[in-house]
This record gives sequence, structure tokens and C-alpha cells, in this order.
Amino acid sequence: MDGVLADIELQMIYHYKQRYGVQLTREDIQGLAHEQAFPLDAEKNSILYSPGFFRTAPVMEGAVEAVRELMEHFNVYIVSAAVEFPLSLHEKLEWLNEHFPFIHWRNITFCGDKSIVHTDYLIDDYCKNLNYCPGKPIMFTAHHNIHETGHIRVNSWKEVLDFFSKEIQTLTAEELN
Repeated sequence: MDGVLADIELQMIYHYKQRYGVQLTREDIQGLAHEQAFPLDAEKNSILYSPGFFRTAPVMEGAVEAVRELMEHFNVYIVSAAVEFPLSLHEKLEWLNEHFPFIHWRNITFCGDKSIVHTDYLIDDYCKNLNYCPGKPIMFTAHHNIHETGHIRVNSWKEVLDFFSKEIQTLTAEELN
């Protein structure tokens, strides 16, 4: 969810300026781990524990439309390691209900460790989650993963749809044979 559906990068940049008075851009944090990108907040992660942080995160461009389209062909589940930040549980559910009201509550999973999720595809921004995917792991580009390799990479929801369009053609061809 975070860094894929919700633009946590932009949300962190905004809150970092509000809390510490430091203006960053996406370019400033490219290639940096979270702790390096936001050093004044690194020790306590107080921004991530702030009430409202996850509830008010902007939606990634094209995410709503793309998820709707994917749901026409796939069983889509939203998975978030939300228990790391206890305030986020309720906030993330409210956020999903507002921006993705068409996703049934049964298709939302909040957990502590995504390695318990066994899916055909997993779109995530962290290798630590993708490395356990038994299917096809897909890395959604974020500031902290631009130097990571070893997974299929997408930079936008348009690229996600392009990838799955090809997958659908492959699956259809296999079913015909």
C-alpha cells in the first residue's frame, strides 16, 4: 500500500518541512535510504507515528484507475505491514475506504510481515517484501530502491498496466494451447 498506492514519499517530504523546516524535493532523496533521506527524524520516526500521517497521504497518480482495471482480470488484494505503526491501522483502512471504496474489506490484509502472503504477483517498493513472493515480484520505484536489482521494475501505474496487459495475453495464449 505505502509507496505503491499511497505516495508516502511526497507525504514525508511535506511533513519533514512542517516539522523540521527543511525543504526537500524528490530529487534530493533519490537513492537514499529512509534514514539518510530524513536524518532529523531517523532515530524516532516520529513523523510516521504522527496522527493523521497515513490518513492524509496523497494517492499515487493513476493508482485508482489502474486497480479498477486490474480487478477486471485478477483477484486484487491490498496488503500492508501496518502493525509496525499502530496508529496507521485505522487510518489506512479509512484511507482505502475513501480512495478505493470498490475494494471489499475481505481483500484488505494488515499484517506485520508480508512473507506470509503467497500470491501470483506482488507489487511493492521494498525488496524485503518482494524476496518472499513465490510468484512474480514487481518492484515499484521509490527513492530508497533505485539501486536495487533482481526484480521486475515499474515506475508508474501506467507501467503496471502495461506489464499486466502482456501477462494477460500470455495467460490467454497458454489457456488456448
